[in-house]
Amino acid sequence: MKIIDRITQNTPSLSFEVFPPKTEMRFDSVKSATEEIAKLRPSFMSVTYGAGGGTSKYTLDIAKNIKELYDVPTLAHLTCVSSTKATVREKIRQIREAGLTNVMALRGDIPAGWENEDRSGWDYRHAVDLIRELKESGADFCIGGACYPEIHPESANQKEDILYLREKVDAGCDFLTTQMFFDNNLLYNFLYKIREAGITVPIVPGIMPITNANQVERAIKLSGSFMPQRFKSLVDKFGSDPAAMKQAGIAYATDQIIDLYANGITNVHVYSMNNPDVAAKIQANLSDILGK
Repeated sequence: MKIIDRITQNTPSLSFEVFPPKTEMRFDSVKSATEEIAKLRPSFMSVTYGAGGGTSKYTLDIAKNIKELYDVPTLAHLTCVSSTKATVREKIRQIREAGLTNVMALRGDIPAGWENEDRSGWDYRHAVDLIRELKESGADFCIGGACYPEIHPESANQKEDILYLREKVDAGCDFLTTQMFFDNNLLYNFLYKIREAGITVPIVPGIMPITNANQVERAIKLSGSFMPQRFKSLVDKFGSDPAAMKQAGIAYATDQIIDLYANGITNVHVYSMNNPDVAAKIQANLSDILGK
């Protein structure tokens, strides 16, 4: 099933993100964790793609397993940074062969030490190049893309960022999932601006439950996310108590999700980090809203 058909239904739903193992040794434990999340029957599950494509085989293995065992629509991530056309076309062939119809098209992180490299000769420099490749492949993919309520780290300003976002949508992106954010007002402001710019595809907000204090620094480094004082106070109070921090982090994420539903958002994507317990507790907190 195409994800666009799920996220446009007019009822609240949740989706979850998981990541493949870095090594074959960890494959079984990661597979088991993703299956536990799939048993929650989310609207869909996305499976990430390691930096430089190093875990791409496992991405397809995990995505295919979830789809076949639990009939949960899966979204396989695909990145193009530093890849050749031949490499990407082979990955597209493998995705089709696996029977997957949903692809998250991303540029991907620049490999460490390559930040100042000349990228002018790369076959793909931006996610829009990958989106065009997917459209030209002839496959009937539902294509997702990423967006940044707080501006992409490499954009000069939000106006420029939205222009590039419009380019991705015009190239064939069917829906957009946001980077994590911790203040819903940032998302509402972003939605107003992109709708004004003529971007009308569905936007799926991405929520990251922060369940231990060490995640805060990593979240800021990855996304540059603004941390509201209410969230900082939560970490200050409960950060040294793992059990309390986990409970508080789940409660904060739940509160964000409820507010999103109350303001007309129908699907929320949770960066569940292969943690079935966190995913299950968030869903349980929303059971009557979700009808589960």
